[in-house]
Amino acid sequence: MGFRLPGIRRSSLFSRNLASSRGVDVPKGYLAVYVGEKMKRFVIPISHLSQPAFQDLLSQAEEEFGYDHPMGGLTIPSTEEAFENVTSSLIGC
Repeated sequence: MGFRLPGIRRSSLFSRNLASSRGVDVPKGYLAVYVGEKMKRFVIPISHLSQPAFQDLLSQAEEEFGYDHPMGGLTIPSTEEAFENVTSSLIGC
C-alpha cells in the first residue's frame, strides 16, 4: 500500500498503468498532469495553477512542448521527485 500526500493524488496508485489510469475521472476543482520519463499521471488542485512555483513548471512545459503535448493533456517536463517537492510545498495554498 502506498502513501498519500495531502493535496495531491497519484492516479497510478496500486501499480495501475497509464492506459488504465486515463479512464479515471478528475474531480471538480482538480487537473490531471503527466510528469516524468514514464509520464505518471497526477491529479492536482487547480489552485496550484496560480502559485509562482507552479507557474515556473508551466513555463518549462511551454518552452519544451509549446502547445503540442504528447499525452494529449498537460505534460510537465520534470522528474516525479521534483514535481512532488513543488506540489507538496503548495499544500494549503
